[in-house]
Amino acid sequence: MTFEEFAATRLPTVLKFAAVLTGDRGLAEDLVQEVLIRANARWQVIGSLSRPEAYIRKMIVNEYLTWRRRSWRLVLSRAGSDIDGQPTPDLAAGYAEREAMLAELGKLPRRQRTVVVLRCYEGLSDREIADVLGCTPGTVRGHASRALAALRIELTTQPLPGSIVVKEEC
Repeated sequence: MTFEEFAATRLPTVLKFAAVLTGDRGLAEDLVQEVLIRANARWQVIGSLSRPEAYIRKMIVNEYLTWRRRSWRLVLSRAGSDIDGQPTPDLAAGYAEREAMLAELGKLPRRQRTVVVLRCYEGLSDREIADVLGCTPGTVRGHASRALAALRIELTTQPLPGSIVVKEEC
């Protein structure tokens, strides 16, 4: 598979993953652009892997965790656009719940947020998340436990119209 074929077929999926991870489509586009520039330069190695998308996902996570620009430290507060850029119907309770959850995710430390996104959005196991982050499955479980506890506390202390329930399992 050539880099152009990969980008043409997998870019929407990679971009959605980055958008969920960052909480902002514009920042996700910047992140994916940086990663794909580097991936293109090394595509002979990356393209020969059995799962190049997993490698690109790991590059996105690493870039997200290390990118030190000031704009990355913003708390999520974007209103009016869906995470994948598609317009959504006006469902006030669902929208408020989603915005509250994204805002609370934005307050988590980067590693905890990354674990929650990889577990809940991507559906990866603790072992797979550990491989992406370069740590042990026990560390992943620790990050997940602290993140879910923080979300549970924050979302139950400030209830919105329509209840928000944070479950142990995503």
